[in-house]
Amino acid sequence: MKGFLEDANYSIGLLDEGATLADVIDNCIYEHTHTGKKAFYVGDLGKLVRNNIQWQNVMAPIKPFYPVKCNSTPGVLEILGTLGVGFACSSKSEMALVQDLGISPENIIYTNPCKQASQIKYAAKAGINIMTCDNDIELKKISRNHPNAKLLLHIATEDITAGEEMNMKFGTTLKNCRHLMECAKELGVQIIGVKFHVSGSCKDLQTYIHALSDARCVFDMAEEFGFEMSMLDIGGGFTGSELQLEEVNHVIRPLLDVYFPKESGVNVIAEPGCYYVSSAFTLAVNVIAKKTVEYDKLLPSGVEQTRNDDEPVFTYYINDGVYGSFASKLSEKLNTIPEVHKKYKEDEPLFASSLWGPSCDELDQIVENCLLPELSVGDWLIFDNMGSGTLGEQSAFNDYQRPLIYYMMSFSDWDEMQDAGIALDTLMKNFFFVPSCIQLSPEERFSTAA
Repeated sequence: MKGFLEDANYSIGLLDEGATLADVIDNCIYEHTHTGKKAFYVGDLGKLVRNNIQWQNVMAPIKPFYPVKCNSTPGVLEILGTLGVGFACSSKSEMALVQDLGISPENIIYTNPCKQASQIKYAAKAGINIMTCDNDIELKKISRNHPNAKLLLHIATEDITAGEEMNMKFGTTLKNCRHLMECAKELGVQIIGVKFHVSGSCKDLQTYIHALSDARCVFDMAEEFGFEMSMLDIGGGFTGSELQLEEVNHVIRPLLDVYFPKESGVNVIAEPGCYYVSSAFTLAVNVIAKKTVEYDKLLPSGVEQTRNDDEPVFTYYINDGVYGSFASKLSEKLNTIPEVHKKYKEDEPLFASSLWGPSCDELDQIVENCLLPELSVGDWLIFDNMGSGTLGEQSAFNDYQRPLIYYMMSFSDWDEMQDAGIALDTLMKNFFFVPSCIQLSPEERFSTAA
């Protein structure tokens, strides 16, 4: 690997033993309160290191390929690249980002189910050969634009909860796999494996059993056509919980040993995205406006009113919303609850509250109903588990200013990387030391890199 992005303007704070991420957040809020009150992230890159160690302990030898669209910020990509993680890219821009890290084409997969011809040509020129496919039209498009493509047939899974995520499902049926193999044979396109995906919201781990059984059927079918099958992609859907990881491993390990034993030569990979980054990022937002509303307008439909009519009900507007860091709220439930940064007494009254973004759009609702102490304009709220979904993407809201990102790592996590024998020479220029009791401005943080 040639090293880090040469044009990446960022640095990583190396925390001494007396400093915590809470201290970092306090320091940043202190500075932002005096300089502009912009929303900001604190990214614990050490969490990526710990999650990778956990993956190796539980899921090895399954190799992780990180979906770049999950969080494409440079600190994340470069740490994961240093850890030896592969990358799953869905666009030309993502492939280019990863290539700038010096990642070899063999460690990049082009996973977009609906590829543009120009981007297939880009992948061909870059030597990125492994890509997914689930229909004959896509297959013909690939054959015209990438003669060296190596395909993973994306098969559908029997995930009964998939409808909760999206109405449109990707993946082909077992029956159609034979047709695709016939087409691939005629077109001279290589098929080298199978991909499936089980949603993280799926509670029935039997879905993995059905998917692995179907994958084995496709492998057997491919042998009839003379394809040399060498890769199985079990997709994403890993939440970041060690318990969930162990539960999935407990289900799939016996089947992998039977269907795809080590001596078969099949490389098993996965696409953990949220698993790596979701819990690694915390978002701090500022209250920019406040008003009192009628309680019955705040309640969700069908919920009975139980409050005292004398109690105030508050609507707060914050400086980030669904056209920025909360974009995932448009398609799914928010996976975090707000925490008030200012100190308040345990017996302080809590009031029914709702949180909205700055666009004044009716869709820009972040939290429909929660209990908070009374806040003032200028107060700060903290959201955990904000590392997945929108970091690195452009906003559709014209006035939206992308939050600053402060990357941090503890000495112990740095030592873990060294103990793992990871070459860290190219990382050193991005680090600066953060004493436990020193206030650093954003400008100072970004100018004191070692």
